[in-house]
Amino acid sequence: MAAEVLTVTDMHTGGEPVRIVTGGYPPIPKGTILQKRAYVREHLDHLRRLLMFEPRGHADMYGALLVEPDLPDADLAVLFMHNEGYSTMCGHAVIALGRYAVDTGMVAASEPVTTVRIEAPCGLVVASVEVRDGKAGAVSFESVPAFLFAGDRSIDLGPYGTIRFDVAYGGAFYALADCRQFGLAFGANRVRDFVDAATALTDRLKAGFPLAHPDHDDLAFLYGTILTDGGDAFADRPTRNVCVFAEAEVDRSPTGSGVTARLAVMHAKGQIEPGRARVFESIVGSRFTGEVARTTRAGPHAAIVARVGGRAFYSGKAEFTLEADDELGRGFLLR
Repeated sequence: MAAEVLTVTDMHTGGEPVRIVTGGYPPIPKGTILQKRAYVREHLDHLRRLLMFEPRGHADMYGALLVEPDLPDADLAVLFMHNEGYSTMCGHAVIALGRYAVDTGMVAASEPVTTVRIEAPCGLVVASVEVRDGKAGAVSFESVPAFLFAGDRSIDLGPYGTIRFDVAYGGAFYALADCRQFGLAFGANRVRDFVDAATALTDRLKAGFPLAHPDHDDLAFLYGTILTDGGDAFADRPTRNVCVFAEAEVDRSPTGSGVTARLAVMHAKGQIEPGRARVFESIVGSRFTGEVARTTRAGPHAAIVARVGGRAFYSGKAEFTLEADDELGRGFLLR
């Protein structure tokens, strides 16, 4: 009766879902992580739709598919998926996968901290998992070099007027802008208002703002826009943001790769020094910590390596099936 049977473990990090595929995918051919990403996108995208879309998911669902590592020092490798396709980096998923790897024995637990080396499409991400009495807890990670790509740019955004923004890379490229320019304030406006504003900026920049990454052309695309409360320079208090990425998907967490990108911008503008921690708060009030671990370079760009931390929790397990004549069961989205 079932044409497809997929098993998953669901987690969330700061309220943002992570659907980890535990069974049902066919073997992925050997190759680099970017080649695996391309293969899944070209040949197995119907499974992403089945897992991410309704009736099993929703427009803001997020997933992680574990694949065979290509890097010899990686403990595991992952392809990230969402409502539009496959991203290159996802910090909230890395936090969940760090805990998951220790809890399932993929990586042997070692107290007080277990290192989990995760190969992502952007490169190697190193997670540090706190372990106490054999149980995994909080997770932090150091990602690939992050950098400010374009700072203090401006654009005429129609009804919103002139908007100033930065573009930065934190494992994925983001536009970053102070939400107050759009007449928005956290706690005072609807989430829809933030989505509309962020999407307007993303769409405009995708149409006419070319990107480049020193490592690979597959990394040079704008993933979304992060709207902030404008608190980059105020190190003595939490700063809030919302990330709207992919096809207007809203991150419930502070966004791990987004926090990484924000830290790169802050450091480039002299607003934070290495070793000083900041607190980043999401649109639902969940928090990540973030700091500049050290400085480095990414091709021609002055760059940083950020350390971002948070907590992930389990929310359930499921087995999903698809009957052969169930057309809606193949996946659809409503907003």
